[in-house]
Amino acid sequence: MLAPLFAAPAIIQLHVAAAVGAFGSGALQLALPKGTLRHRACGYVWIGLMVILSVSSFWIHTIRLIGPFSPIHLLSILTLAGLPRAIWLARKGDVTGHRRLMIILFVFALVGAGLFTLVPGRLMHVVVFG
Repeated sequence: MLAPLFAAPAIIQLHVAAAVGAFGSGALQLALPKGTLRHRACGYVWIGLMVILSVSSFWIHTIRLIGPFSPIHLLSILTLAGLPRAIWLARKGDVTGHRRLMIILFVFALVGAGLFTLVPGRLMHVVVFG
């Protein structure tokens, strides 16, 4: 079932690898105790993967609604703007704001966008459901 993914362009493979890694590390992050060195390290891994995920999306043009882009690219821009803000919130001690923004990014930019990839006719639908 992974054959369609391995046959896809390298940028899509990178994008999917970052998404899977971000989902796993993000879920782990939500389960781990907060405020620890492990939490911070896992958080930076998640942020790095989300940056790779978001940036790589700008080279994926399977849905073209606005020139070569689709509304999902707006989500990538919002994610790239939200990640440094989340770090800034944590550093200034606004734990509630940091938590809220990170959960929003996880739910909408990762889980929500990921569910969209499972729509019939999309590559990940073929990979997951055959």
